[in-house]
Amino acid sequence: MRYLVFILVLLITVCLAVAISFQFGSIPPLGKLLDPHHGFWQNAYSEDEISDSEIRLVNLKESVEVIYDENLIPHIFAQNEEDLFRTQGYVTAQHRLWQMEFQTMAAAGRLSEIVGERALELDRMTRRKGLTYGADLGMKFIQEKDIATFRLLEAYADGVNQYIAQMTDARMPLEYKILNYRPEPWTAYKSILLLKYMTDMLVGDQDLQYTNLRELIGEDLINRLFPEYPDSNDPVIEQDRKWDFVPLEVKVPEDMVYPDASIFLKTMPNPEPGIGSNNWAVSGKKTKIGHPILANDPHLGLNLPSLWFAMQLTTPSQSTKGATLPGALGVISGFNENIAWGVTNATRDVRDWYAIQFKNEKRTEYLYKDEWIASTLRIEEIKIKGQNPFMDSVIYTHHGPVVYDKSFRSGRLDVNFALKWTLHMESNEQKTFLLLNKAIDHSDYEKALSHYTAPAQNFVFASKSGDIAMKVQGKFPLKWKGQGKFLMDGNDPRFEWQGFIPNEQNPSTLNPIRGFVSSANQNSVDPSYPYYVFDNGFEQYRNRRINSRLTELSDITLEDMKALQFDNYYLHASEALPVMLNLLEIKNQDVENPKANKYLDQLKNWNFYTHPNQTEPALFQVWWEHLHKGIWSKWEREGISIVLPNNYETTKLLKNEPLDLLFDDPETPDVEVATDVATKSFEAMVAEIEAWEKENGEYNWASFKGTSIQHLVPDFKSFSAENVYTGGGRGIVNATSERHGASWRFVVEMGEEITAFGIYPGGQSGNPGSKYYDNFLKKWANGEYVDFNLRKPEHKENILFTTTFNK
Repeated sequence: MRYLVFILVLLITVCLAVAISFQFGSIPPLGKLLDPHHGFWQNAYSEDEISDSEIRLVNLKESVEVIYDENLIPHIFAQNEEDLFRTQGYVTAQHRLWQMEFQTMAAAGRLSEIVGERALELDRMTRRKGLTYGADLGMKFIQEKDIATFRLLEAYADGVNQYIAQMTDARMPLEYKILNYRPEPWTAYKSILLLKYMTDMLVGDQDLQYTNLRELIGEDLINRLFPEYPDSNDPVIEQDRKWDFVPLEVKVPEDMVYPDASIFLKTMPNPEPGIGSNNWAVSGKKTKIGHPILANDPHLGLNLPSLWFAMQLTTPSQSTKGATLPGALGVISGFNENIAWGVTNATRDVRDWYAIQFKNEKRTEYLYKDEWIASTLRIEEIKIKGQNPFMDSVIYTHHGPVVYDKSFRSGRLDVNFALKWTLHMESNEQKTFLLLNKAIDHSDYEKALSHYTAPAQNFVFASKSGDIAMKVQGKFPLKWKGQGKFLMDGNDPRFEWQGFIPNEQNPSTLNPIRGFVSSANQNSVDPSYPYYVFDNGFEQYRNRRINSRLTELSDITLEDMKALQFDNYYLHASEALPVMLNLLEIKNQDVENPKANKYLDQLKNWNFYTHPNQTEPALFQVWWEHLHKGIWSKWEREGISIVLPNNYETTKLLKNEPLDLLFDDPETPDVEVATDVATKSFEAMVAEIEAWEKENGEYNWASFKGTSIQHLVPDFKSFSAENVYTGGGRGIVNATSERHGASWRFVVEMGEEITAFGIYPGGQSGNPGSKYYDNFLKKWANGEYVDFNLRKPEHKENILFTTTFNK
């Protein structure tokens, strides 16, 4: 029956691909696709049905054993690192080859080679932001400065390529067959590029938006509505931390003149909404068994195949388990026999834009320090399926690449700005994870992090010896207060970064008195930290909920930590809704609409949880969206991108200053106050929910939110999961929104016998025809986990199959 369902789904997908083939380039050869011996029929399998007991892998020094558990998680047992990572490359490619290549093709700006001209604009943007340029620098740095890491990268690539060489047409991943192309050789460069891709995914800036808003409302009002340290600040590094170092001097220039802001009308790239993460560690003094517990759940886009691939990597000197990134070496978030670690995004502003004045149309020289200096030309050749290559000319200044110019989105008025970004620097993030995989103690953890540049991350740590720690890690520019918030003048050297914060002075803490460390993308520090720290995206709610629960809890168990990761309490609603209801009652004592009364009663009796069967979260979300828009939409202008005050500051304004002129709508003759906006937005909510009920029926939260987990090719709907029945949402610890959420949850107790559990929304297999493609999904949606304990070779229980790799 499973095969029949798969074949039906596959036929639908093939028909879709053919129907929209003009978007993908040439139609796939249907005879080849339908060939019973080589076509899609051969993908109707699960891995346990085609497993090999023995595989020959050249260049091995000794035999390697791979044991698969009942969830298709491979446990690799090798005698040395090169054999370990060569086998990791082979095994990962067995299950995720298409995903590995597709993601690195996207990172390289090469999707046009697969899907044709429809991807040209995206490929040009990727190249112009400098992802390949940054990867080139990283590759050169590793080859010249760290031959040991390069050797392991080459071993991994060799393993991938040996799998590709042995792969038959019948076993080729389905996506290659539908999109009609073949895999190319893997390289060490692609592994470096993959980590740059993650940097791009996790960073953004609002320089343009702040610049526009300053022109509209002035800097004083910006400072009032966008405080750099809000009064709710509960930072990653605990309050009143004593900084035991002498900071570097940062010279603050006077009388700064910013570029003419009247020209900035369009939008620059922004990070995906909903990307976040939680992690924490509690010390043994707060746990039931007296040993630390660590938890991590990165929030990213929800895709199939999953971003993560679970794996254990073991040699005689290390045994590491957790989540890997297909294409990168080692475990990214996990634990070994001595330590555990996890990551969340630190949301630091490490991307700035500089206005460039070129001497003439040739752009071979630009103005810096009032002198003309030479620019650099980088030619990007973008191959296009079925067409001649596109040659793109990208100008580089000493600040960085000029993203927009007369040849790319020339209709924009903000052309000729250079992007300065830490991604464009020499770095070796791969070494950080290689060292973490075999770290023994806190000192090893610190050494590993010293190699890490970008993206900025909060690295949580716990050890079997009892330590817990947190460090905000990355290469952070030295900036004067306010630098980088607005677009800057590329000619004026006073706008330059003044160096970088020394690694040892990055915010960190070890064994704090409160007995836990945690991060959820909030402010890294309090104002006592001696360096300027800024980002527009600091989180205001998840962090306070987590810290509140960790403070309250004692005798903490793994079950407590699982429950906290899946916590559906809506702190924002608990703070905002009472204010909104009070404003509504002041304005309008009697609500005559029966539906309105029903909705109002539901909201008044809500417990502020967002379980999938509840209706109140939908009511609140719609009301809040209309309320927020009703207050701030007056600043929006056609074609002008701005940043708007966040939910926390908006709630505070509603509560503390309900008569403020900020609530007035200048388009009406009356002077509106908070009660007017609350009433109008409530009426809009009633109308919207009534319409929803007529069209869709029940407005329970799961249906209304509509969480979906899409295939990496969005058009392949049949290989996606729609309307996943789960709770949570943006700003909630269980941050499962429409398209984002906990891409990986894991908890580990560092006792005498380490105990661990993990889960992610998908499955180990990249093959839609496999029962292991999405077998984790229901468990993930329900807040359940699978066993993630370290396995030893002699443990024979719950084995799916075993493969021995011989030289």
